[in-house]
Amino acid sequence: MGPHPQTWLKTTPAGLYCEPGDFYIDPLRPVARAVISHAHADHARPGHEAVLATQGTLAVMRTRMGAERAGGAMQALAYNEKIKLGDVTVTLHPAGHVLGSAQVAMEYQGAKAIVSGDYKRQPDPTCAPFEVVPCDVFVTEATFGLPVFQHPDAADEIAKLLASVALFPERTHVVGCYALGKCQRLIGELRLAGYDAPIYLHGAHMPVCETYRAEGVVLGELRPATVAAKAALKGAIVLAPPSAIADRWARRMEDPVICMASGWMRIRQRAKAGGIELPLIISDHADWNALLSTIREVGAPEIWVTHGGEEGLIHALSRLQIRARALRLIGYGDEDAE
Repeated sequence: MGPHPQTWLKTTPAGLYCEPGDFYIDPLRPVARAVISHAHADHARPGHEAVLATQGTLAVMRTRMGAERAGGAMQALAYNEKIKLGDVTVTLHPAGHVLGSAQVAMEYQGAKAIVSGDYKRQPDPTCAPFEVVPCDVFVTEATFGLPVFQHPDAADEIAKLLASVALFPERTHVVGCYALGKCQRLIGELRLAGYDAPIYLHGAHMPVCETYRAEGVVLGELRPATVAAKAALKGAIVLAPPSAIADRWARRMEDPVICMASGWMRIRQRAKAGGIELPLIISDHADWNALLSTIREVGAPEIWVTHGGEEGLIHALSRLQIRARALRLIGYGDEDAE
């Protein structure tokens, strides 16, 4: 094995970078060369001179930021395709989080470090599944890094939603979900469950859904909710940003059933405080068991933990005699922390 990755991986206010390649991963400010794991705003920032990411991530970045702000030279790298950046070999592997999401693997003199970005292990009809890649250092998220977070099968939560739709055919079910990833996954899961009726969307959700379609993801018939007649929304499912489900926008629906799709819905008090009538525990992040099983499967002797419940996961890993430490990066927000 080559040099320990700690000798060539460093942390800076701009995120993680690697010497002697001097390239950045998930930077928090514009840089000369950026490697982007996925297109959520707390991982993909505008203004880089050159961007390396999967085709799916680049497409979503252009949709959300605009072609000019998304980056200067934008290079698509297919999953498992290798590229040399300086003396470091970089490979992108599926992370299972959202369309185009990738783990970034870096190899230098026989040592391999992987920055997983955000990831989940549950199946998702709208993105490639997580790929286990053995490595020497594994940088893991810990959004749901406490034992209380056990995500049920998404199909079971979708069944709850469809049961409620059948029980209240005169009411509109308004589901709070983020525009990138969660919205499209809900649509995909509804279609898998046999729901073939039109699904109505808040205007903020339409552009990314169109990008998913352009990248080959089948979503079925989607309609804008804002211009739909109130009567047309009786018995319908409407997907909207979490910020919209409790304001005047949702009140124009027909006696709405307020729902929320999030891993945080495991905490009943959080759902109650948000006025959520039907909480749906559907997350695009790994739960507690998935975090532990993934760490075992990659087999890295050293784990770096970031973005969430670092202390709880580090403690659990120490009891399993796995060396772990916190890697605290500034600038990570809440957009996809659910």
